Amino acid sequence: MRFYLKDLLSGKSNTANGILALCIVMLIALGCTCGKSMDLGNLAKELSEANSHISNTETDSDADSSDMPDDRLLNALIRETTADFAYSISTEDFSAMYAKASPDFQATYTEAQMRDIFKSTIANKKRLLPLLAKVVSMQPDYSPDPYIRTEQGSSILVVNGKYDVKPTSLNFTYEYVKRDGKFKLLKLLLS
Repeated sequence: MRFYLKDLLSGKSNTANGILALCIVMLIALGCTCGKSMDLGNLAKELSEANSHISNTETDSDADSSDMPDDRLLNALIRETTADFAYSISTEDFSAMYAKASPDFQATYTEAQMRDIFKSTIANKKRLLPLLAKVVSMQPDYSPDPYIRTEQGSSILVVNGKYDVKPTSLNFTYEYVKRDGKFKLLKLLLS
């Protein structure tokens, strides 16, 4: 027991690293690192409202302005995707993020391919996770403004932006395809 505690406190334990990473991700998801009080119930409620709002604006025709989620819901979607990515990197397990992705994404990539694509990111997770913890609680700068494009009759939400953090800004491109009234991840790029 004494050696286990010593390894746990010194960071030599994989279990300790996993617990620490999970705590960081939970702090990110709950917004505890930004001085705001948000509990898991409120986060779940906000994301549920986002999905129901998006579902209520679904149309069978080409994309129009009603397909675009409002700012609050858009920011919740971006925050959720970034938190899911941070969790996947910290646990080295992309199964939860993969399960939430669109069928189009799942037809293009397997979980194993995702893990392989982000292998270098996982290798640098000690440096990246504190950065992701910080950006999840920040408002990104969108450039250009998020927009909807139509591809093969599907509404695709395109979001390009960056987080101004030190030492260098974190740029992202997320694309979501509308399936069953909900936007599901189609593309994820971070640089």
